Amino acid sequence: MKKILIVDDEQDIVESLKFVLETSNYQCFCAYNGEDGLRLAKEIMPDLIILDVMMPKINGYKISRLLKFDNKYKNIPILMLTARSQESDKLIGEETGADEYITKPFDLDVVLKKVDEYLK
Repeated sequence: MKKILIVDDEQDIVESLKFVLETSNYQCFCAYNGEDGLRLAKEIMPDLIILDVMMPKINGYKISRLLKFDNKYKNIPILMLTARSQESDKLIGEETGADEYITKPFDLDVVLKKVDEYLK
């Protein structure tokens, strides 16, 4: 079973993503701040990470950069969630190595489709 790490400080977002993904036979791990997210990523070696940008402690850009520049974790796809849809944000996301950029509010089906594309 593929492991997905969801890192977002908004509990309702984490819960709804977790529900949809577990219904599709993915195993989910959740963190509600950047520090826990980074620690969990290194502990469980997920197959994919869904990562919010704006979070307490360490933001998503920084986590993405730390993982993508580490040979051990650089091949883990990162789907970046953001409420900020400006073009400049997308560029920063790409520079930090995020594989996909999903703008909030998002459609759960779209996220699931993206996850499936990376993990099937």
